[in-house]
Amino acid sequence: MAAANDRAPVVSGADLGDARRRNVPGTPQTVAVTETPQPDDKKKVKKGPSPLEILDQWEWLIAPILFTALAFFTRLYKIGLSNIVTWDEAHFGKFGSHYLKREFYFDVHPPAGKLLVGLSGYLAGYNGSFEFKSGETYPPELNYTFMRQFNAFWGAICVPLAYWTAKELKLRRNAVWLVTLMVLCENSYTTISRFILLDSMLLFGTVATTLCWAKFHGQRKNSFEPEWFFWLFMTGLSIGFVTSVKLVGLFVTALVGLYTIEDLWNKFGDTKMPISTLAAHVGTRVVGLIILPFLVYLLSFAIHFAVLTNSGPGDAQMSSLFQANLRGTEVGRNSPLEVAFGSKVTIKNMGYGGGLLHSHVQTYPEGSGQQQVTCYHHKDANNDWFFYPNRRDADYDAAAEPRFIGDGQTIRLLHSQTGRNLHSHQIGAPITKADWEVSSYGNITVGDEKDHWKIEVVSDAASRDRSKIRTLTTAFRLKHEVLGCYLRAGNVNLPQWGFKQIEVTCTKENKPRDTYTHWNIESHINEKLPPGDPGQYRSPFFKDFVHLNVAMMTSNNALVPDPDKQDDLASQWWQWPILHVGLRMCGWDDKIVKYFLLGNPLVYWGSTAGLGVFGLLVGWYILRWQRGYRELSQFDIDQIHYAGIYPVIGWFLHYLPFVVMARVTYVHHYYPALYFAILTFGFLTDWFTRNQKKVVQYGIYALLDATVIGLYIYFIPICWGMTGPNRQYSYMKWFDTWRMSDA
Repeated sequence: MAAANDRAPVVSGADLGDARRRNVPGTPQTVAVTETPQPDDKKKVKKGPSPLEILDQWEWLIAPILFTALAFFTRLYKIGLSNIVTWDEAHFGKFGSHYLKREFYFDVHPPAGKLLVGLSGYLAGYNGSFEFKSGETYPPELNYTFMRQFNAFWGAICVPLAYWTAKELKLRRNAVWLVTLMVLCENSYTTISRFILLDSMLLFGTVATTLCWAKFHGQRKNSFEPEWFFWLFMTGLSIGFVTSVKLVGLFVTALVGLYTIEDLWNKFGDTKMPISTLAAHVGTRVVGLIILPFLVYLLSFAIHFAVLTNSGPGDAQMSSLFQANLRGTEVGRNSPLEVAFGSKVTIKNMGYGGGLLHSHVQTYPEGSGQQQVTCYHHKDANNDWFFYPNRRDADYDAAAEPRFIGDGQTIRLLHSQTGRNLHSHQIGAPITKADWEVSSYGNITVGDEKDHWKIEVVSDAASRDRSKIRTLTTAFRLKHEVLGCYLRAGNVNLPQWGFKQIEVTCTKENKPRDTYTHWNIESHINEKLPPGDPGQYRSPFFKDFVHLNVAMMTSNNALVPDPDKQDDLASQWWQWPILHVGLRMCGWDDKIVKYFLLGNPLVYWGSTAGLGVFGLLVGWYILRWQRGYRELSQFDIDQIHYAGIYPVIGWFLHYLPFVVMARVTYVHHYYPALYFAILTFGFLTDWFTRNQKKVVQYGIYALLDATVIGLYIYFIPICWGMTGPNRQYSYMKWFDTWRMSDA
């Protein structure tokens, strides 16, 4: 009994044979003696963690590493197999060449993605000399494989970002893996990432913004903490990046904007929150989600202008002053500073995206039937005009000393190539019916007072003296002397009979601030006048920034389907969610490597069906709530709200604009929207299986995962390249509209 009492007391339930014995204060410390277990001991030896337990403990690290490795393999494998310029590589590879040659170009997309294409060419040792003509073979000295790999990087890292997004949206592990697999095994995502295009960068920006938004939402209870600030500003940086790649990035920006409005509205309704705290919430969001993205967007254009310092094919989209400061330009070079009668000039419209006043021998098919007058962005001899005095000026002598032209003078403009006068009359313009038609009519001797235009100087960047109009620096308006209307070139494009050029009209509205009624002299030739250097004046950066952005949006809106041409690659918005069509990315000769843009059927059909099912789910719970049922916890409501409703809103924001816009559309325009549909499908699968038995859950997920992977492998030739005869791929042609085979 005494021996028993001499033993140190131990915590109840402790294993006396365990060396990890805790000592009780006030008792003598004893050394525990661990006995070697004998085979006949009833107690079992504690084993180490099982593989499943290790996976459970380290899944957060193992899973994204594994998915990322698979993503890089699928996006990079055989990426250099085809050595020809494929699909829109002809555009974006060429833009990269312009950066390397520092030639100014024009495109409808912001510059960030194309700057990265140029960077990939620079890192590949490319000098910018290749023209990137569609279907042309890459020269041996151009490492196109590296340039494609650079682009594939952006597509590959979308996979781990999708994994972390699904986790942040509180989906269970099986659903997280399903979402990640659907992004990894989406055939169209694989294919589009393997070429020198902007789509992988756009997709990366969309996925990254969604992740940062979800992370920021997860910190909503830790306001103004370092991690809260980090994800707020990361969301802003992601928005800035994605909008700087393509303006489609504005759609995910709108998603974050709606969330921010809702979040601030809820805080506004919290009467316990001090006004100072509410103001701090508003201020930080303005800085993080508006100012910061705008600065990133602005920076991309600052780099764009800083790199492109040489004259190039996009000069005409910019103001004359901007062009005059490009190296190698003819704009303003040796042009006389002041304009006189007899001067041959080109006249630039100063509206955003404005072109050069232009005429050609073709006539209007309706209206007056006289010679067309348009605005044109390309430089040719049909842009040249002569300044002539009005018909009442009998004192004009072409051989005499030059007579300068200034504010308030009435002049004529004669088209250099055809000798006709710039003219207007009371006939409606071809498109803008409220304005009068502008035409070229008569000649140097034949005509009437409807050929007369009065100069009204608006401003001059070089002088306050309005007695003379100057090359590049003077902005002026041309008022029709008889009709009182003003020469105007808006952003309305003529039909094919007008070669899609910009309509020029005479507007009845007198709006002095309407820049589309402002003109300036871009180039000027007059042998009687001494040459000058008007290019010493520079246009402000912000003005150039706004000018280029308006021109981009105007040109983008002008990309409408041409009824006179058959575009076999274009598709309609309704075809995308149901996987009705694909897209051939190159020629279809048996001797070349062929690629076909088509999605994984389960990913497309499942995610599209999921959108409808989610609508029914929300409707079901709303009806039950109205009937008094309260089976949803606050966590469930939040889960539906943020992991379900917001992805659906994201899908609508990325899809509906293409439904209403008139521009030509292609299957790849659906890819950002598809990502949000995938998130919705993952949420629904998680929701409907959450209360099922484990065996049922595992069975459902195993079936879905296996089908996604199986279909991906089944259609993998369209991603990695189809070689040999087309007919051997006829097994993938499930529908006649899937034209990956001619069989």
